[in-house]
Amino acid sequence: NRRPTGVMAKLLRAPRALLSRSCARFATKKPRRAKNVLLMRRRGASPEADAPTATKFVEFVDGMTTLFPAWVATAAISALWKPNLYTWFCGDLLVNGIAFTMLGMGLTMEAKDFREVLKVPQAMLVGLTLQYTIMPTMGFLASKIATGVIGLPPAYAAGLILVSCCPGGTASNIVSYLAQADVPLSVLMTAASTMSAVFATPFLTTGLIGTLVPVDGFGLFASTLKVVLLPVLLGVMLNTFAPRTVAKVSKVSPLAAVIVVALCCGSVIGQHASSISSAGPALVGLVTFLHAGGFLLGYVLTRLGGHGRRTARTISIEVGMQNSALGVILATLHFADPLTAAPCAVSACVHSLLGSTLAGIWRLQPTNKEAGT
Repeated sequence: NRRPTGVMAKLLRAPRALLSRSCARFATKKPRRAKNVLLMRRRGASPEADAPTATKFVEFVDGMTTLFPAWVATAAISALWKPNLYTWFCGDLLVNGIAFTMLGMGLTMEAKDFREVLKVPQAMLVGLTLQYTIMPTMGFLASKIATGVIGLPPAYAAGLILVSCCPGGTASNIVSYLAQADVPLSVLMTAASTMSAVFATPFLTTGLIGTLVPVDGFGLFASTLKVVLLPVLLGVMLNTFAPRTVAKVSKVSPLAAVIVVALCCGSVIGQHASSISSAGPALVGLVTFLHAGGFLLGYVLTRLGGHGRRTARTISIEVGMQNSALGVILATLHFADPLTAAPCAVSACVHSLLGSTLAGIWRLQPTNKEAGT
C-alpha cells in the first residue's frame, strides 16, 4: 500500500496535470468569431449595432403589411380618380406579378404542410362545397334586391350572379398568407375550385341567370398551374434546398404581396372606372353584401362543423373572395351589355378590402398551427 515516489510518482501525475491545464485553457478560451463577423470588424462595421437595425427593418415591413386595407382602399380611390395610374398593370405583367407573389408564399412553406392537408381532405371538401353553395345563393339574393328593390338595370344583376359563381381567386391565397391562416389548404382549395369551375360556373350561371356562359376549361387549368401551383411548388423547393437564403427573402414577402394586390385592384377598377362611377353606392353596397355573407357564413358553418379556428379562417377567406378577374373576362366575352362587367370589377376591390381587414385583425390573433385552433 505504499505510495509511489520519485520518478514513478512524476509519471503518474503528468497525465493528471496535463488534463487540468487543458481544461483550464478550454474554460478561458474565447469563442471563435464567425468569418463574416471578423470581416465586418476589419471593415469597421459592428455586428452588434446591425442587429437593432435589422429588427427595426422587420418591424417596419410588418407595420406596412398590417396596413394592407389602407393601401387597397387608396389604390381603388385613386384608380377612380386617375385610371392611368394603374391601367398599365395588366396582361402578362399582372399575371407574372401574382405568380411572383405566390412564389414568395411558397418560400414560407414546406412539403410536409401539403402532406398534412392531404392526410385530412375533409376541410378541403367542406370549403369546396361551401364555395359553390354559399356564394351563388348570396349572388342570387343580391340580384333580386338589385332589380326588385333598388331598380338597377338587369345587367348589374347578371354580373352579381356571374361573379358569385366564379371560383376562388388567387388573392385569397395571399390574404390567407397575410392572416397567418392555413396557406397550403387555401392553395389546394383554390386549385380545386378553379378546376371545378369548368363545370360548376356554366351550370350555376345557366340555372340562376338562364344564359349559357362557356368556360375555357384548359385555360383555367393552365392559368391555375402557372399562377398558383407552379410558383408555390418552386418556393417550397427553394425553401428545402436553400433555407438560409429563403429566410432572408421571406421577411419582405408579405409587403410584396400587399403591393401586388393593391396594384391588381387599382388596375381592374381603373379599366372600368366609368361604369363603376355611374352605378354609385348601390352597386358597392350589393357587392359588399355578397362578399360579407360569404366571409361570415364560411366561418360560422365551418366552426359549426367542428373545425378549428385556423381552418375556419382559411375557408372563410376562400369562400368570401372570388376570382373577379375571371368574371370580368367572361362578362366581356359572353354578355352583350358592358355593364355586366361592373359588379365583377367592384368585387375585386370589395373582397380585397374585406379580406385584408380580416387579415389585419386575425394577424394580431395567432392560432395554434398544429391543432388548427
